[in-house]
Amino acid sequence: MMDRTFFEKIKNAAREVGEITFLLRDTVKYGVRRPYEIRSLLTQLYEIGVQSVFIVVLSSFFVGMVMAVQLAYSEANFAGRVMVGIGVSVAITKEFGPLITALLVGGRVSAGITSVIGSMRVTEQVDAIRLLGASPAKKLVFPRIGATLIMLPLLTAVADFMGIFGGLVVALLDIKMTFLTYYYQVIRAVTFTDFFGGILKALFFGFFISLIGCYHGLKVEGGAEGVGQATTKSVVASSVSIMILDYFLTKLLLIL
Repeated sequence: MMDRTFFEKIKNAAREVGEITFLLRDTVKYGVRRPYEIRSLLTQLYEIGVQSVFIVVLSSFFVGMVMAVQLAYSEANFAGRVMVGIGVSVAITKEFGPLITALLVGGRVSAGITSVIGSMRVTEQVDAIRLLGASPAKKLVFPRIGATLIMLPLLTAVADFMGIFGGLVVALLDIKMTFLTYYYQVIRAVTFTDFFGGILKALFFGFFISLIGCYHGLKVEGGAEGVGQATTKSVVASSVSIMILDYFLTKLLLIL
């Protein structure tokens, strides 16, 4: 019984991977054809990007502050206080900036995408798009993936800046470090490779967040209850995929 259940899970997972692959194929195939969904893309840029700015700014600012406090007061010697700018800037740009942004924005975006597309599916609007000779992958999926690929790296850059700024506030007010000392530590510690490595992570995170959200939205069945279940699955799947991707991307960037 256990073996049968295990193989059923493997079978379902393989089927979902295949369905996501076909959805991606249709998205690329039809999305690049004219007419382009410019209006829909602009709408998604606002909903995915602009409406996520506040949560990214607030959360990354306090993450930077917490990291600065930990670095300053968790060390047994004086090194933590002296090197707080280096520790905060490197950790934020290489890891916590893209990761925190992806988890926060990803949960919001994947839930929003799944609920909107799922509601369209249960009200037969997706079927209506097909009856009109259009592709749901072009009308619904392509603009959302495109908007996420554009906005998540930009939000990550904002998170990097705000996280480092949060560390600066703690350094100035709590540790009594001068602005120039903190500034020169950040400039010396953060390289373009570190910064763009985090941006590269954000691109991959954004791609999987939007693709997973669209897939679960298009698979909704069972009315409003089905929409809620699909939304929960989408948030969980996107969060898990971000953590797994983060590990492999980190290993890859260290090799390169």
